[in-house]
Amino acid sequence: QVQLVESGGGLVQAGGSLRLSCAASGRTISSYIMGWLRQAPGKEREFVASIRWTGNYMYYAQSVKGRFTISRDNAKNTLFLQMNSLKPEDTAVYYCAARGLTEVKWVYWGQGTQVTVSS
Repeated sequence: QVQLVESGGGLVQAGGSLRLSCAASGRTISSYIMGWLRQAPGKEREFVASIRWTGNYMYYAQSVKGRFTISRDNAKNTLFLQMNSLKPEDTAVYYCAARGLTEVKWVYWGQGTQVTVSS
C-alpha cells in the first residue's frame, strides 16, 4: 500500500505561482512512478506531469510544459509540483498519484487539493 497526502493548494491570481506537495509513505516507494493529475469542474481527470522516483525522467502535458516543474525529495518521500504563470484554465482539483513501472493505470491516489486561479 502507498499512502499519499497532498497540500499547498489555494487561491491565486493569474500569473502567480503555487507549489503543491505530496507526502508519500508505504513500502517500496522507490519503485513507483509518481505523478500529478487534475480535474476541472465538468471535465475528465487529465494528466499533468510524472516522474520516476529513482530517475530523472519527467513528462509533462503540453498545456503545462514550460510553466510547471515536477520534482521529488527522496529523503523526505515527498513529491512536488511547482506551478508558475498560472492561468484561470489551470483551476482544478490536483491529485497526487502513484503506479508501478509496468502498470498502465494510476493505482494509488491522494485526496486532492483545490487550486483556483482568478482572472
